[in-house]
Amino acid sequence: MTTGSGTASAPPEAAPPAEASAAARPAAEPPATARPPAARRGSYRRLSVEARRAELLTAALGLFAHRAPEDVSLDDVALAAGASRPLVYRYFPGGKQQLYEAALRSAADELELCFEEPRSGPLSGRLSRVLDRYLAFVDEHDAGFSALLQSGSVVETSRTNAIVDEVRRAAAEEILLHLAVKEPGARLRMMVRTWITAVEAASLIWLDEEKQPPVEELRDWLVDQFVAMLTATATTDPQAARVMRAALIMEPAEGLVGRLARRVVPALGEASHLL
Repeated sequence: MTTGSGTASAPPEAAPPAEASAAARPAAEPPATARPPAARRGSYRRLSVEARRAELLTAALGLFAHRAPEDVSLDDVALAAGASRPLVYRYFPGGKQQLYEAALRSAADELELCFEEPRSGPLSGRLSRVLDRYLAFVDEHDAGFSALLQSGSVVETSRTNAIVDEVRRAAAEEILLHLAVKEPGARLRMMVRTWITAVEAASLIWLDEEKQPPVEELRDWLVDQFVAMLTATATTDPQAARVMRAALIMEPAEGLVGRLARRVVPALGEASHLL
């Protein structure tokens, strides 16, 4: 049988009728279909177990990226991978649920890497680069990202929820490392985790709003949100205040934080009656 991608998956023992009838024809006039089975199967790729599994996962991720999990079947994955349904079951005997969890784990690993950034230079620049990678992932996996973070999927389980929560916690830990505090207190940890939640929510709304505003504006706005949340936390938490002072020293006047300050000061000037 030939799959949708053009790779042949028929077993060797299943000789087509054309080959059987060719044996009775004169050798001088061999039909085009009478080539040896090995030659006809030359396009079939023999892959290692790891490579074949990775190929199936890649195909699944491509489908889950643009369709809700419940709208993707094993036949869809097999077709996208140029494989057969029995082959998918061979690598994922648990069926669609096991395949989805494996694909989700793969996507989660990729998403966690978005938050890894060298801890040097202004904090706002580091956050911008992190958000660039994160929002690029959101853009590429739009429908899949929505299904990943919004509950209600028929394939959602405690294990899939745990994978998603692991990404959130890993992201928060990476951000806390950039704040250079060995033992962050409860308020600072809560502030960072709240910002991660805000980034998720903004990303989902951005998708719902047909990816408006432009991604660069969304990124800068989310950096502004981090600075604003850190500033508010610093007014009541000494640890956050130390973190903010250390971060501001490294910020250039023409950077994101400098531009935010120049926008905020005039606005606060109109609230002088509150002081």
